[in-house]
Amino acid sequence: MNWTFVLSLFLVILYLFHPWMNRKTFQKVMGITLFLEIFYLTGHYLMNWPFPTPITLIQLFVVSGMGVALGVFFSRIWPLPLEKGFERIFRTFLIAIPSLGFGMGLQVILQGAHATQAIYLIFAFAAWLGSGRFVREGKAIITPNKRIEGTT
Repeated sequence: MNWTFVLSLFLVILYLFHPWMNRKTFQKVMGITLFLEIFYLTGHYLMNWPFPTPITLIQLFVVSGMGVALGVFFSRIWPLPLEKGFERIFRTFLIAIPSLGFGMGLQVILQGAHATQAIYLIFAFAAWLGSGRFVREGKAIITPNKRIEGTT
C-alpha cells in the first residue's frame, strides 16, 4: 500500500477526533494546500515543471496537514508569547530546524530519490504557520487601590 494513502487516512482521523484540531486549523491546512496547488500549476505552465498528478496533490495535502499538526502540538507545549523578543526567535528555531529534518524523511518516504517538490520546505513552513495556534495568555497587571484626594 502506498504511504501517501496511509498517511492521508491517519491525517483525516487525527483532524476529525483530536480536540486541538478544530475547523480553523483545518482551514489553515486547506489554504496552504490550495496555495501550493496553484503554485505548482502555475509553475507547470510558465516554467515547464512536471504537471502535478492527483497523487502529488494528495502528497501536498498530507505534508501541509502533518506540518500544521506538528506546529499545533508544539504550540500547545510552548505557547506563543505575547511580547516580541528573544523567546519568539528561539522558539522559531526550535520548530524550524527539527521540522526540516522530519520533512526530509517525509520526502524520502513519499517521493523517493527523485522528488519533484520541496516537501521538506513545505513541511517546515506549515509547522511554523501551525505553531501560532495557541498564544500565551497575558499577564495580570495588579494595581494597588489608590485613594484619590478630594473625593469622598
